[in-house]
Amino acid sequence: MPTRDTAGPGDRSRDGNDAAAAASASAAAIDVDGLELTYADGTVAVDGIDMTVPEGEFFGFLGPNGAGKTTTIKVFATLLSPTGGAVRINGFDARSDSRKVRESIGYMAQETSIDPELTAAENIEFACEAYGVPRDARTDRVDELLDLVDLADVADKRAEEFSGGMKKRLDAATALVHRPPLVFLDEPTTGLDPKARNRLWEYFRRINDLGTTIFLTTQYLEEADQLCDRLAVILDGEIVADGSPSELKREVGGEVLDVELEGGQAAGERAADIAREFDAFGDASVAETEAGISVTAETAREHGTDLLVALRDAEITVTGFNIRAPTLDDVFLAITGEELDADDGEVAR
Repeated sequence: MPTRDTAGPGDRSRDGNDAAAAASASAAAIDVDGLELTYADGTVAVDGIDMTVPEGEFFGFLGPNGAGKTTTIKVFATLLSPTGGAVRINGFDARSDSRKVRESIGYMAQETSIDPELTAAENIEFACEAYGVPRDARTDRVDELLDLVDLADVADKRAEEFSGGMKKRLDAATALVHRPPLVFLDEPTTGLDPKARNRLWEYFRRINDLGTTIFLTTQYLEEADQLCDRLAVILDGEIVADGSPSELKREVGGEVLDVELEGGQAAGERAADIAREFDAFGDASVAETEAGISVTAETAREHGTDLLVALRDAEITVTGFNIRAPTLDDVFLAITGEELDADDGEVAR
């Protein structure tokens, strides 16, 4: 949700009515043409991207750190002003109608913005006031959202007593008090354990099923694979790939042979050289990994054992191997040349 000191729409919100009127005139929740943002020091963060996100879509935005993801989402939420191009959010111009854009969106940042001294119900009530939800609708809205995020049984507990996952769910609820047609989620599950992450996934699916458009940035490629209808990958400020998860996986081509080596990464360079010269794989993609190497090829299953023999003949010891279908991790590696380490949000080069 908008941070309370910079992005709150104030008491003039019409509880989503303006957004509904604009959205009815346009099938696109997000419509971007040639977006550019260059910082004062000359750093080009976003370099002429085009994007259209239809209403009701669950859209994922991927890229390594520094690629331009967070800058882009902050432009969409009117927290940053673009230096070029046109951006329309829910039918409103992000420059000239920034207040209406803020009234028509929810924004959940990486860090929660709930007040630990307030109860769950009080946090949502505070957000209702900030967004101008009519007073006579607030009690029902609070109950509705507490139920939606499975916090009704702890409505009167202070947020400081909550686990990280509960705080994230409460933060997400506060982003929905004005029933926005579009919600931005900026790496919403970073730092959560798998159980808490899965509960948030269920919640995000639920609000999307209710018709809310969701724009997600994430470091967890499994999260994007599980949730998103369509994805775009940004690299050095430019969108370099887009499509559904299955479409992007098909573009990788073939199957993936993961080979674990004695000596791990240290042995990977020699093994990768052998794999690249392995004629049976044809036009294969070979990457060094922490455990050894990963080979993507149409003939990976047919000739995988032949490569293992070649490695043995080169006195490289194979300690394990697996053949599998491509994942979004493979897509990311193929497009960016980098592996994404979701544990700490950093890119392994």
